[in-house]
Amino acid sequence: MSMKIVGISDLAISDDPSDVLKTFSLGSCIGVAMYDPIKHIGGLLHFMLPLSSTAPDKAANRPAMFADTGLALLLTGLRKRGALLSRLQVKVAGGAHMLDQKKLFNIGERNMIAVRKMLWKNSLLIAASDVGGNIPRTMWINVSTGQVVIKHPKGEDIL
Repeated sequence: MSMKIVGISDLAISDDPSDVLKTFSLGSCIGVAMYDPIKHIGGLLHFMLPLSSTAPDKAANRPAMFADTGLALLLTGLRKRGALLSRLQVKVAGGAHMLDQKKLFNIGERNMIAVRKMLWKNSLLIAASDVGGNIPRTMWINVSTGQVVIKHPKGEDIL
């Protein structure tokens, strides 16, 4: 098994059944795993902020930093590898209130709203999620099976 680490503001796509795509430190950031179960193609995005329009220069250099440009990049990459949007299973984790306990900025919530809007525009629904609260998460997807695992301080959950 080959572990491919997806950093913050990054994404990975694979059709290699021996790959596991993994990301760490999902606080207010959100991890989005997508999987085509027929073609066995998986992708994982770890984005920080909802809208690229708030920082166009950063978005030009790091499109995966934002929900709108990162999800567009992930969907394009999956399609190029042969995935069909109509078959994609979407699972989401993160969106916590880590440093914003009084919810002044609501980054986690705003990130989730951006994900839902972008998915809705592409006729996609979230199959499973582990979002909100105030705990960090680690997320990984097994490309051979599409299984998504979320690790948090209380243990692990399979989405």
